[in-house]
Amino acid sequence: MSSEARVCTARSRREVIAGLTFGLGAVAIVGVGNRAAAAEEISRAMESIHQEVKFKASPERLYAALTDSKLFQKVVLLSDAVKTGMVKAPQPAQISPVVGSEFSLFGGYITGRQIELIPNVRIVQAWRTGSWAPGTYSIARFALAPQGTGTLLTFDHAGFPKGEAEHLAQGWNANYWQPLEKVLS
Repeated sequence: MSSEARVCTARSRREVIAGLTFGLGAVAIVGVGNRAAAAEEISRAMESIHQEVKFKASPERLYAALTDSKLFQKVVLLSDAVKTGMVKAPQPAQISPVVGSEFSLFGGYITGRQIELIPNVRIVQAWRTGSWAPGTYSIARFALAPQGTGTLLTFDHAGFPKGEAEHLAQGWNANYWQPLEKVLS
């Protein structure tokens, strides 16, 4: 397995709009008459994570592992979160390949909702950790593309609280990609 991770900060209007095009941000609509107030309501910085990970498994197997409770529980049990004790005696993973369904992973520490599911191609989730303020959700996007006999997973994550990017990027590797590779081997 190999991965490339980038933590990005969008500084230009074009970068922010590009992020919004892919559902990676939020738009504030403000009145045209009060430009000073509008300038204060618009953020010019956005943290995001972009990772590309190659798996030896097919898109079908990878999609199944990311959307099936029993398969994903195997990922949880091999994760750093369990190994280090961050998640103790985890409740079984609850995830479904049904748009609109809720999920609960890593003993309920990770929760969210399935927003878009295109079997074997794309998963988009409203995603949060238990340490974030109530009502705070980010967008996690998993794009699966065949690559030889395996799969290239292109992962984008945005809309999370400021300052979380480094921790989250490491967490995706240690708690998702590395254990997924073991489960799918």
